[in-house]
Amino acid sequence: MKLVDAFADYSRFVSIRRDIHAHPELGFDEHRTSEIVATLLQEWGIEVHRGVAGTGVVGVLRAGTSTRSIGLRADMDCLPLQELNQFAHKSTQDGQMHACGHDGHTTMLLAAAWHLSNTRHFDGTVNFVFQPAEEMGRAGAKKMIEDGLFERFPCDAIFGLHNFSIGNVGGFALNDGAFMASSNTFKVTMKGRGTHASMPHTGVDPVAPVLALATALQGLVSKVIPSTERALLAVTQLQGSVAPNIIPDEATLGGTVRTFSLAALDRIEERLRTLATHIAQSFECEAEIFFRRASPPVMNHPREAHFAAEVMREVVGAELVNDQFPGVLTAEDFAHMLLARPGCYAFIGNGEGKHRLEGHGEGACILHNASYDFNDSIIPVGASYFVRLSEKWLKPE
Repeated sequence: MKLVDAFADYSRFVSIRRDIHAHPELGFDEHRTSEIVATLLQEWGIEVHRGVAGTGVVGVLRAGTSTRSIGLRADMDCLPLQELNQFAHKSTQDGQMHACGHDGHTTMLLAAAWHLSNTRHFDGTVNFVFQPAEEMGRAGAKKMIEDGLFERFPCDAIFGLHNFSIGNVGGFALNDGAFMASSNTFKVTMKGRGTHASMPHTGVDPVAPVLALATALQGLVSKVIPSTERALLAVTQLQGSVAPNIIPDEATLGGTVRTFSLAALDRIEERLRTLATHIAQSFECEAEIFFRRASPPVMNHPREAHFAAEVMREVVGAELVNDQFPGVLTAEDFAHMLLARPGCYAFIGNGEGKHRLEGHGEGACILHNASYDFNDSIIPVGASYFVRLSEKWLKPE
């Protein structure tokens, strides 16, 4: 690996990461975290802008005379999950933990900002974007854009990283197209007329159409999406009566839809609505349909993806870079930024709970796991990538 020499001793950043881990904050409540970020950036001589989309922070670093620019993004929020780890830096907040590694993402970008502020081996502007509220469909990226992110802080391109179990600790994975799926939720409420379960003929049972719809939805994707495409519809919620001897007035089912294209999403939503309406009618019920498009697909831009892969190979070697990684059905609101500006999103290998680089890191590495912990040994890898990316993108002409 050709990591930035300044990160040979990254213990300071391990301490920062573990402090953030111990004090997790939910979306749009990242007051302590954003204050840490803003204070450190100021200490390093970086221009700081607080309060972007509430708790977001943007650091601006300029060097030379070029008008070229680059954006580097990290997310800051945690998940509403009770941590099971017992190490010294475990969460101090009941029901909240950094189970997705945003503490590590923030720290990697801070480390890159520190180094770039000390060296300034570039010509142009680097915008360090610390985003609130990526989790739970709160769309912090979209809200930053609506708050004038790219008008106030112009970026010729935007780049981001997320830790992931990709087989190689400290390796990278990306592609030049559909990288992550859209995230969407649905809920169908069947409205009937409640009665005692011993006298079903005196009411209109909404549970039966819910069960019929749940069965029909299991085969929906294969009926409307070509076999050459990938998409997912999962029914994850069913709710009927609160008592075993009552036919309720209403019954519901809900779930998630993931696609790599908006066209596929349109087809699935249209068929879901049609099925729900017709099945409800066949059972003499009324269907109330809610369909929420939370996040579009993460679509990498080819030019920026190829550029990012080249930088990654320079940092860790070609053997640790997979630039043909198949898209995954998880979602990320960085998608909104890629709709607004060209750029690339990629994974950095965090391990799988047992294979780690020498140094730091405890706990499991599977995301959204109550035993998860970010692998501190990849902090210098991610930071080196951000540094080299900025220096290469803004190379003096």
